[in-house]
Amino acid sequence: MPAPRTPRTPRASRPLAAAVALAAGSLLLTACGSSVGSTTTTSGAAPIPTQAIAPVPADPALAGLVPADLKSAGKLVIGSDTSYAPNEFKDEKGKIVGMDVDLGAAIAQKLGLTAEFQSAGFTDIIPGIQSNKYQLGMSSFTVTKARQEQVDMVSYFSAGTSAAVKKGNPDKIALDDLCGKKVAVQDGTTQADEVKDTRNPACAKAGKPAIPNDGDRFALQTDVAQALVSGRDQVMLADSPVVDYALKQTGGQLEKIGETYDSAPYGVILAKGSPLSPAVQGAIKSLMADGTYKTILDKWGVAAGAVTTSEINAAQS
Repeated sequence: MPAPRTPRTPRASRPLAAAVALAAGSLLLTACGSSVGSTTTTSGAAPIPTQAIAPVPADPALAGLVPADLKSAGKLVIGSDTSYAPNEFKDEKGKIVGMDVDLGAAIAQKLGLTAEFQSAGFTDIIPGIQSNKYQLGMSSFTVTKARQEQVDMVSYFSAGTSAAVKKGNPDKIALDDLCGKKVAVQDGTTQADEVKDTRNPACAKAGKPAIPNDGDRFALQTDVAQALVSGRDQVMLADSPVVDYALKQTGGQLEKIGETYDSAPYGVILAKGSPLSPAVQGAIKSLMADGTYKTILDKWGVAAGAVTTSEINAAQS
């Protein structure tokens, strides 16, 4: 993908299930073609939050920064890889929901606009921004220098990488030594790069077997979780809020191992040098100040990733 995405993840351009769910003791999830996915939840799965976020009034000063063509259109088209619960995914009715979705809607409102989220393959989002198909990209993109060479990134959240295994850790997986283990990752993510560029070279240097295939890579994060629950893989690596949510959605079939590491900010993607970038930054800061930001993060159970300010292109690596 154009600049591998941050600890989170990417997915292919296909609608997907609201989240990983349990039925008859096995993971059920629907995600096919262009049809809307659906899931059946049981008492063992965490419910999808339904709390409504109150609309926020437009900020005249920020709205004044919006280019005339966007102001005339009245909306921001936002590309998002909707397979990354709880950040962005589809509920059982096919509606795009999640932390990024609520935050994107509030950002648009601050600018006097409405938000229109469109499902996209993770690797298609940056090219879509560059071709003006989307004005914004909100899909758990980690802020990196490599991405900043292509697009503007406005920070709004912090996440790291976490690991999960089957409950009870039957294979005795140690996070600091995954050599020779079957590791599930989403293709194009920071975790996929980590396996290929960091973990496997370290395994080779230590004279240990490599992680097979540089990791078992999937287009959708939901498929990563399914591979672990089914026993196809022994461990999965993903962004910390995604792993935390997967633990709830799989009804106790998975557990986290080790500590979250390599925390870094997520960023809203915009065209390089876009006049809209400072407006989006201002909107995020305003949402932090009025409490809407905290309300959204609390709703989705991801308050641990809250940040206190927003920056433009502030990657350190």
